[in-house]
Amino acid sequence: MRRPARLLARRRMLAALGLAAALLTVPAAAQQQPAKPKLSVAIGWLGEAIPEPEPLSLVEPVAKDKGVAGARLAITDNQTTGRFLGQDYSLDETVIPAGGDLAGAAAAIAGKGIKLVVADLPADRLLQLADLPEMKDAVILNARAEDDRLRVSDCRANVFHTIPNRAMKADALAQYLAFKRWTRWVLVSGTLDGDKAFADAIRRAAKRYGAKIVEERTYEFQAGSRRSDTGEQQVQKQMTQLTQRLPDYDVMVVADESEVFGEYLPYRIWDPRPVAGTQGLVPTGWHRSQEQWGGTQLQRRFQKEAGRWMLERDYAAWVAVRALGEAVTRTGKDDPQAIRDYMVSDAFQLGAFKGVPLTFRRWDQQLRQPILLASPLMLVSVSPQDGFLHQRTPLDTLGYDEPESSCRLNPDS
Repeated sequence: MRRPARLLARRRMLAALGLAAALLTVPAAAQQQPAKPKLSVAIGWLGEAIPEPEPLSLVEPVAKDKGVAGARLAITDNQTTGRFLGQDYSLDETVIPAGGDLAGAAAAIAGKGIKLVVADLPADRLLQLADLPEMKDAVILNARAEDDRLRVSDCRANVFHTIPNRAMKADALAQYLAFKRWTRWVLVSGTLDGDKAFADAIRRAAKRYGAKIVEERTYEFQAGSRRSDTGEQQVQKQMTQLTQRLPDYDVMVVADESEVFGEYLPYRIWDPRPVAGTQGLVPTGWHRSQEQWGGTQLQRRFQKEAGRWMLERDYAAWVAVRALGEAVTRTGKDDPQAIRDYMVSDAFQLGAFKGVPLTFRRWDQQLRQPILLASPLMLVSVSPQDGFLHQRTPLDTLGYDEPESSCRLNPDS
């Protein structure tokens, strides 16, 4: 009786050892399986080297990589998640000279199979790019052109916007001035196209939020050396003369996108009034003083990589590349149609250091986002302001709402 019992025990032990050995061989067998192929996601950067005026003050840095520096940081951020998901991101950079061959550059990008593109182009060139046959089935993210017409009448189904448009900025400023009960404005604007466009946005915002523009003045730009021809005494005299004999007002709103005269207005105008607009208290998509909602972390990473602080166009480019990365992560695809469908869906949300998830409007594909109101060194406020409500989201109180736009890119079914 003992020998059969021992034999049975030995057989059970051998069976157990065999099972254990079989289990131990499973990982090795799995390792012999072919590795899951990586999804290589190439994002194109297409910019135009349009000369920009040097900063009026020597304390301001001269950024030679404005915009693209933000895109590069976003590629690094996309890679952080992509390593765990078998995704590999790269940025293919193309910058053409001012007035250069945009069609040729687009053809070269499309020839590499790149259909996800971040554009650092002015409005007319952006539309030219969007209408090229090579870009018809691409997804283009506009990180530069602020023109309202791109969100009102000249919309394109293959173009998304991450830079805030002028109407969004003007409305953000108007909400804050309404909150402060500063409802009587003097508008001082330049004569260049960007100045006129922002002045139009200010006029619209004044009507929208119950403010009154009591007078308008225009600064006539005279060509010359902006630094050597604008000495302290001469500037003081010019700004005083420009702003004398005005009716009673609460705030001076300036429209000087070209940075010709606006920086000289604070503390030099005839009446002791605050200055806001393109200078003074500025509405902007991003500012170096933004440290709320984890913004300090983004600021420090960018400064480490770029050697300077993050500018608005850097942030718009960073958001553009991150939006593409988020869409690829969620869909598991880099197909432009799948990316586009996801970005306009209710499922898309992007965390971008602004306190709320950012989403794209379906009708014009503009990114909804809070607008910062900042002085040169400090964040003053963030719009939309409390109390300005909307049936969809308070963010849609900024800029052109759906009934105000003729764009219907993604009509609700």
